[in-house]
Amino acid sequence: MATPKQFLREYVKAIRDGNAAVFAGAGLSRPSGFVDWKELLRPLADDIDLNIDEEHDLAAVAQYVRNKAGNRATINSSLLDAFSKDVSPNENVSILTRLPIHTYWTTNYDHLIETGLQEANRNSDVKIEYKQLSTTKRDRDAIVYKMHGDADHASDAVLTKDDYIQYDRHYPLFRKVLQSDLISKTFLFIGFSFEDPNLDSILGQIKLLLDENIRTHYCFMKKVIQTASMTDEEFGYQKARQDLREDDLKRYGVQTIFVNDYSEITDILRTLERAVLSNNVFISGSADFYNDEWPNAKIEDLAYQLANQLIQEGFKVTSGFGLGIGSSVINGALDAIYTKKFKHIDEHLCLRPFPQGIADPNERKAKWKKYREEILYNNGVAIFMIGNKKNMQGEKVIADGCLQEYQIAEENKCIIIPLGTTGDAAASIYDTVKAAKPNYPYLESYWEILRTETNLDNLVNAVISIAKNQRSV
Repeated sequence: MATPKQFLREYVKAIRDGNAAVFAGAGLSRPSGFVDWKELLRPLADDIDLNIDEEHDLAAVAQYVRNKAGNRATINSSLLDAFSKDVSPNENVSILTRLPIHTYWTTNYDHLIETGLQEANRNSDVKIEYKQLSTTKRDRDAIVYKMHGDADHASDAVLTKDDYIQYDRHYPLFRKVLQSDLISKTFLFIGFSFEDPNLDSILGQIKLLLDENIRTHYCFMKKVIQTASMTDEEFGYQKARQDLREDDLKRYGVQTIFVNDYSEITDILRTLERAVLSNNVFISGSADFYNDEWPNAKIEDLAYQLANQLIQEGFKVTSGFGLGIGSSVINGALDAIYTKKFKHIDEHLCLRPFPQGIADPNERKAKWKKYREEILYNNGVAIFMIGNKKNMQGEKVIADGCLQEYQIAEENKCIIIPLGTTGDAAASIYDTVKAAKPNYPYLESYWEILRTETNLDNLVNAVISIAKNQRSV
């Protein structure tokens, strides 16, 4: 058994390393209104005088329906009707498709994963038939393997006993690709019962090949709880069966995370998303004016050191090319990347220059706000430094863009780190945040440093410490 904390620690690491994958079963789609396999077959089983609740081999039931009808027409029609509804992704789907996970496997026939990826502005490369395995969609952000087919191609979907027997003929190489992913990636199985013969066979082959060196994967399972209507004997049987299932999954490297209620899975996924985003840091700030305590060179050095140290600690830095600090952020990040990160720029630095050349001020304001929302959407930590600009008369004013970025970061529940000591917008944000101290427990030991410290090393070390503490799960 794995605790949620253990799962979060290991799976967050897998996501950051680019080695995470998801395997989605019918349980992931059910909250959106789709039926599971048993409910899909229930009316068809009634037609042939079978009680679906008494049947455990659902592929056999589907085969009986096909045999009785003499063809697949009834099954195909039921599949198309059940999974062609226009529904929205539920929260679990939305979180999983927002995360920077690049490999999704599913036995579901619906389009929820593809829709979730699209809503997250991610380009999915969907594989339904084996011929698609040899092609690569340009600019793809994720691959979706639909192992049992798609509702739009109901006649080819895997449902009956014959379909499983002939799987390698109709879906050649799918098992091989999945086997490879199970060896090289850390999977989260969600909404999955582990009663699928395809997956059981693949896990068994990997166990045979790798023995004790099999990779660790994770699954969610609802803990058996004794209800008022359940006898001690019934509860004991269900509990023993669940324990045996857990032990069997361990043979394949699958660790079970038990929950008392399915809503706990959503809570864990929310924590997972926050932990992943906490590795992404946005540095906000601008400077047209400086002072004796914070001259131009010192502000640039602060921006440089912040970006450089964050990269060295494994964070990903995002810069919007803020006036007066943007180039220093970029230089600090690039120096760290080129000396210690194998020149993998995209993994550690995200550059987001603002759209230029928009003459209409109202249009520019609206577009820049939307742009800021998109930037901060993918960052869990926001650092604010200085923040001033010239007005139309050439006078110094607080940069309203920095204040807007703070407001968006608050709405997104980002970790806020205001370097009030640098003055201007950062000082204003510091005062606002400190006025609501209970909402920022992670700053408890750093209030004085953030407001008064002028030594660069001490200030940078404090920021790194805050960010690292929030990144740990």
